[in-house]
Amino acid sequence: MDESLPVRRASLQAKVGHVAVGGGAPVVVQSMTNTDTADVTATVAQVRALADAGSELVRITVNNEESAAAVPIIHEKLLAQNCGVPLVGDFHYNGHTLLNDYPEMAEALAKYRINPGNVGFADKQDKQFAMMIEAAIKYNKPVRIGVNWGSLDQAMLARVLDENAKLATPKSLNEVSREALVRSAVESASRAVEIGMRPEQILLSCKVSRVQDLIAVYRELGGRCNYALHLGLTEAGMGSKGIVASTAALSVLLQEGIGDTIRISLTPEPNGDRTKEVQVAQEILQSMGLRSFTPQVTACPGCGRTTSTVFQELADKIQTYLRNQMPVWKEKYSGVETMNVAVMGCIVNGPGESKHANIGISLPGTGETPSAPVFVDGKKTVTLRGENIAEEFQAIVDNYVKTTYAKTENKHVA
Repeated sequence: MDESLPVRRASLQAKVGHVAVGGGAPVVVQSMTNTDTADVTATVAQVRALADAGSELVRITVNNEESAAAVPIIHEKLLAQNCGVPLVGDFHYNGHTLLNDYPEMAEALAKYRINPGNVGFADKQDKQFAMMIEAAIKYNKPVRIGVNWGSLDQAMLARVLDENAKLATPKSLNEVSREALVRSAVESASRAVEIGMRPEQILLSCKVSRVQDLIAVYRELGGRCNYALHLGLTEAGMGSKGIVASTAALSVLLQEGIGDTIRISLTPEPNGDRTKEVQVAQEILQSMGLRSFTPQVTACPGCGRTTSTVFQELADKIQTYLRNQMPVWKEKYSGVETMNVAVMGCIVNGPGESKHANIGISLPGTGETPSAPVFVDGKKTVTLRGENIAEEFQAIVDNYVKTTYAKTENKHVA
């Protein structure tokens, strides 16, 4: 982690299964399935894919009796596949009933997500919220009290609007709505503590769909509590829009030390890969220097000096290779996720960037000598030529990993 960045703000640390959230722990990557939870086979497959991609917590929908009954089966099948990723139950409207009626489900989940905006209405709200908190206490599970812009408690909003109307200079509706979000989360947490929940078992979130609103809400929320905070731009959108909006919002907050777990809520392309949201979350954290997950590739964008596509093809091939190798490497080598590889396209910045990387190659640009110098830890070691540059460079990367990142116990044996 970059020591110049702020320490996480939350002083309280929650334990979600074996994962620590808050209290100075590394920012955790979370994701959510979009399968029908009652479809055990599909849900197990997607949870496993998300976990293999690097998701450290996986949230699943628990919205009816069929899904509730499926949860312990899903949990057991995952454990049978050596996948111990903690499962988070996402409850809305009927969570109090399901947690009461399906104790095996309540036990199998590692955390419950409660939405104060739809846990119950009118005189039922406090009772049904209390039932969910009591279930969490009974099974010793942490909870995330997750307030959402689209399902904000209307009674809370009306109360804050009434207070605002009495001010000499009333705030805008947008400001009032943000205040209602923060207050709903903080007051719900206080109510959970009154019921008997330990403060360190509570996480909070206040999700909205606009970048500046998210930043404003979490700055306010972070200043009012010491609970671990879950960050995410809800309904972020599809493709580059969702990625850019999520990155813009979360990067500002993380830079200020706000946020302990994150999820990138991307709308997947039709038949798209759900694990994309995990990859984006990891890349945000790694680009900011907060965590390291996989070796990074530095590559130039190309210009008129680089009319050949060789460097583009090599950069893509190496980046894909590094990501695919990580499940194997992380079991055998220590620290390999911090490695930086440079694949550059011409002599202007190629040698310099290559020297800054652990391993770098500067490919020939248009009109340059058809040779590719390779730099290892800042020193030129070899010049590659011919038709097999990609294969030879990949072999150099492999050898560097094996000789540089061997685990401590392996080095002692040697």
